[in-house]
Amino acid sequence: MRRLMLRLAALGGVVAIGWGGISMTDTKPASPSPLASLQGDVGRGAYLARASGCIACHTDSESGGRPLAGGAPLETAFGTFYAPNLTTDTTHGIGSWSIEEFARAVRQGESPEGEPYYPAFPYGFYTRFSDQDIADLWAAFLTVPAVEQPSREQELSFPFNIRTGLHLWKGLYFEPQRFQPLEDKSDMYNRGAFLVEAAGHCAACHTPRNLLGALDEEAQWTGADGLPGGGASPAIAPSALKQRGWTVQDLAYALRSGITPDGDVMGASMGEVIQQGTSFLSDDDRQAIATYLLTER
Repeated sequence: MRRLMLRLAALGGVVAIGWGGISMTDTKPASPSPLASLQGDVGRGAYLARASGCIACHTDSESGGRPLAGGAPLETAFGTFYAPNLTTDTTHGIGSWSIEEFARAVRQGESPEGEPYYPAFPYGFYTRFSDQDIADLWAAFLTVPAVEQPSREQELSFPFNIRTGLHLWKGLYFEPQRFQPLEDKSDMYNRGAFLVEAAGHCAACHTPRNLLGALDEEAQWTGADGLPGGGASPAIAPSALKQRGWTVQDLAYALRSGITPDGDVMGASMGEVIQQGTSFLSDDDRQAIATYLLTER
């Protein structure tokens, strides 16, 4: 999943090269939230970080890297991306950040210096996190041991290495919002909606994109080509899942084990999502995800 995001993220810079330093200030909140007054829960934050793919993306596990000290190289057609150090190191990590700066990074894709992040970092989904979600995540990240390891520079070819163009991309495609549960739906449905639409950012792989790398909202959940290695993701709209014979119990089990109803094993990007993410979730949350995905909307 994260490799697909990284490959497509650079496309946003192409159209904006000639727009240089345009600043889309409307992506900032009208007034700061009282985040510092909230009490974060470390356990909830650690769980949300796992559900959101933070650990999988920002840890170079294959090379024995320390947790959250920086991700493995992700090679794309546009160059190589590296997820940055998210430990509490004050020089190379986020140890000198405030909770407000952390919130701006997570929900708006903007660094403390005002530099836009590539949408490889799925802030377009994380924008749905509540203030309490942010406080919980922040509490959890503050417990991560500092690792004195510089984040690696992105190795992108021209013109994809010009970040300023991302301001225009955000102005075109980024919509700040918060998750709102539906009053006429069950708690399980709403929990699944949050995990699918926000934390799990499932649409990143299962929805096609336009030429600028933005999601095609008119074809949501219909699957997408161009996954790493030349693969494709299947449609996960309720009708498509039901047509292939999926039930809530089958899907919940697959999210834990990676095993499909016919005994096959999910591999590639989805295998990574299960191994690093959904297999760590509670049975109730996997049931909620399956319920949401199989409910007609």
